[in-house]
Amino acid sequence: MAKDRPRKPATMSGQWLAMALAIAVHVAFIAVLVFSLRWQNRNPEPVMAELYAPPPKAATITPVEPEPPPPAPPRPEPAPKPEPPAPKAAQKPEPKVEKADSRAADIALKAKAEEERKKREQSAREKQEREKKEADQRETEKKKQDEQRRLVEARERQTREAEALRAQAEREQTVRAAQQKTDAEAAARTRAEADYIRRIQSKVKGNVILPPDMSGNPEAIFEVVQLPTGEIIDAVLRKSSGVRAYDDAVQRAIVKSSPLPRPDRPDLFQRTLTLKFRPQD
Repeated sequence: MAKDRPRKPATMSGQWLAMALAIAVHVAFIAVLVFSLRWQNRNPEPVMAELYAPPPKAATITPVEPEPPPPAPPRPEPAPKPEPPAPKAAQKPEPKVEKADSRAADIALKAKAEEERKKREQSAREKQEREKKEADQRETEKKKQDEQRRLVEARERQTREAEALRAQAEREQTVRAAQQKTDAEAAARTRAEADYIRRIQSKVKGNVILPPDMSGNPEAIFEVVQLPTGEIIDAVLRKSSGVRAYDDAVQRAIVKSSPLPRPDRPDLFQRTLTLKFRPQD
C-alpha cells in the first residue's frame, strides 16, 4: 500500500494518475502470468516489483486542494490447484494358463536356439575337420609329387652320367684306335723306310771296293740328293770314317749305283737321303 505522502501541487495530479494506471496494468499483467504458470502445474518464482516515483519537476508552487490517494491495486486471485491424476485402473491378473504357455514358448525358443547353436558348432567342427583333411591330403599329395620328382631327377641324372661315361669311353676308345692306327702306320712307314734305305745301302755296298789295308769297322755318313727316278744328283760326305781311302771308295760306289732303288710307296720318296756305311755291316 502506498504510504501517505505530503501534499503536492495540483499540477502533479495528472502524472500521479498516469503512474497509478501504469502500475495497475503491470500488476494485472503479472497476475495473469502467475495464473497461467500455476495452471501449468509449475511453481512460479516469486516476482518482486519495486515502484519508484519519478523525481518531481521544478514548478511554481501553487496551493491546491489535496487529491484523494489512488485506490490500491486489486490483489491477484490465487490460481486453482491442479487436480491430481485419476488413478489407473487396476490391471487384472493374467491367467495362469497364459503364463504357462509363455514359459513353454520361451523354453521352446531356448531349446530351438540351443539346437541351432549346436548345429552351427557341429557344422563349424565338420568344416574345420574337412579343411584339415583336405590340407593333409594336399600335403601328402605334394610330398608324393616331390618324391616322384626327386626320383625322376635321380634317374635322369643317372642316365646323363651313364651317357657321359659311355661317350667318354667311346672317345677314349676312338682315340686309342686312332693312336693304334697311327702307331701302326708309323711303324709300317718306319719299316718301309728302313727297308727302302737297306735296299739302297745294299746296292751301294755291292759297288764298294774296300782298300787292302782296311781294318776295324768305321762309319762314314753321306748325304745323297736324288731325283724321283732314283738318279743321283750329288753325294756329299757328312762324317768321315777316318780312313780317306774308305770314304772315297764309298762315294764312288754311290755315284755308280745311280739310279737308286725306288720305294714301294710313292709317299716314302725322299729327295735327300742320309746314308750310313760300315765296311763290316
